[in-house]
Amino acid sequence: MDNLGSNFIKDIMIKDLESGKHDKIITRFPPEPNGYLHIGHAKSIIINFGLADEFNGKTNLRFDDTNPLKEDIEYVNSIKEDVKWLGFEWDDLFFASDYFEEMYKRAVLLIKKGLAYVDDLSADEIREYRGTLTSPGKESPFRDRSVEENLDLFERMRNGEFDNGQKVLRAKIDMKSPNINLRDPVIYRIARATHHNTGDKWCIYPMYAFAHPIEDAIEDVTHSICTVEFEDQRPLYNWVVEKCEMDSTPQQIEFGRLNVTNTVMSKRKLKQLVDEGFVDGWDDPRMPTISGMRRKGFTPESIRNFVRETGVSKGSGAVDSQMLEHYVREDLKLKAPRTMGILNPLKVVITNYPEGQIELLDAEINPEVPEMGIRKIPFSREIYIEKDDFMENPPSKYFRLFPGNEVRLKHAYFIKCEEVIKDINGEVIELRCTYDPLTKSGTGFTGRKVKGTIHWVEATNSVPSEFRLYEPLILDKTEEENDEVEKTFLDNVNPESLVILQGFVEPNMRESRPHDKFQFFRHGYFNVDPKHTTVDKLVFNRIVSLKSSFKI
Repeated sequence: MDNLGSNFIKDIMIKDLESGKHDKIITRFPPEPNGYLHIGHAKSIIINFGLADEFNGKTNLRFDDTNPLKEDIEYVNSIKEDVKWLGFEWDDLFFASDYFEEMYKRAVLLIKKGLAYVDDLSADEIREYRGTLTSPGKESPFRDRSVEENLDLFERMRNGEFDNGQKVLRAKIDMKSPNINLRDPVIYRIARATHHNTGDKWCIYPMYAFAHPIEDAIEDVTHSICTVEFEDQRPLYNWVVEKCEMDSTPQQIEFGRLNVTNTVMSKRKLKQLVDEGFVDGWDDPRMPTISGMRRKGFTPESIRNFVRETGVSKGSGAVDSQMLEHYVREDLKLKAPRTMGILNPLKVVITNYPEGQIELLDAEINPEVPEMGIRKIPFSREIYIEKDDFMENPPSKYFRLFPGNEVRLKHAYFIKCEEVIKDINGEVIELRCTYDPLTKSGTGFTGRKVKGTIHWVEATNSVPSEFRLYEPLILDKTEEENDEVEKTFLDNVNPESLVILQGFVEPNMRESRPHDKFQFFRHGYFNVDPKHTTVDKLVFNRIVSLKSSFKI
């Protein structure tokens, strides 16, 4: 697997192994199953699995399923698929819900130690009592309940005697702490909901900040790697491990999260895009989800290389989305077969080519990888070219097809435009051309030269195809926007993020299967869409254009 290079987390692990603090590195990837994973999660996956692999350690996949109101088995299954697709295998599979009984016992332990209490304040009142970054919090009037009363109330919470929101269990730490996370955080709440894993066994659920360190400690995780927004919660993490008297003491380490331009990383916002029909599901190729990127045509190698190049640090600056595109180009240029597709067809009849004749022309499958061999392309009297490869009244230095001009057909012959056929509305619907049989590609013809080369597809055997061209779904805020006008992220949805065209591809593409990838001459890299391709029509998603101005 790809090496992550030198970084501060690896340095910590090396020091811990050399000092004897640990004899084996154990990490975990702990997603909450409340949505599909996105490119930001890919970085966490690659760091956790990658670093453990480098030290011959182990990585657990653990679902932090402590909120049954938002979680679903659909998300569990999608996360498993994404981790495997990225090229990783977990050593053990766990659920936070596996430990609910143990977490309950640890909460009871805190109550017995006078470090937790049942509070009757509402959520709004708790928020009000917590104070602000500049003012201390205020203690709850229920903070000094006796241990016996708290034990009784907590057991009754578990037994379902109270309604949602009626009571919570809070850790008793310090309402005047400069770290708001330590101002008596809620560690259990009532939630009457069926859990995907435990059913209706529980009606109280631990909060993430309480559950997560206990899970890490139970699994003997050595390095609990998370993103920088959890840095302020590290003191609470350590408090829970210590006060719950866990046998193992994991070390929380934070790294800078991955942000990409023109990309939304919030699961809540991504779910909104799905729920409100802006996309056709979590796997829409415009989504930054791993499943969406897979459907668009990204390769796991390209994502791993991209993440490795972004590095591991505390910083969280935005990475240009063109950098991600660069790595998929680099990966596919040596893998993807070359072919020709016409996205916006214009019919051409070669009037002096023999009627009924079809000849097969040779073309390299991938010129950069000669061992991939040769493909056969049919050529006949009728072909399709791109509409924008013809102009009736071209500007100067236009070298493609126009009346009286001659161009080369890629892998074929020179053709010359002799006549333009239009419909009753004046739209060009067909070109009549002649060809020069002496100009066949590969014959070494040197009689004259032409400046333009265009691609084409033979008409009678071509395969009808749909082409889906994508642009960023979310446009980043521009300087021209009026900051006084309140906007939501939905106001930045790009109305032109998807363009669908109907055209044709070479007949040798007929047997293409979902996720087959190709480089279409001049158009870019495309992936056979697994969702909309049928036996009657191929659907291609453009992964990325051929060129970019982006430089590594």
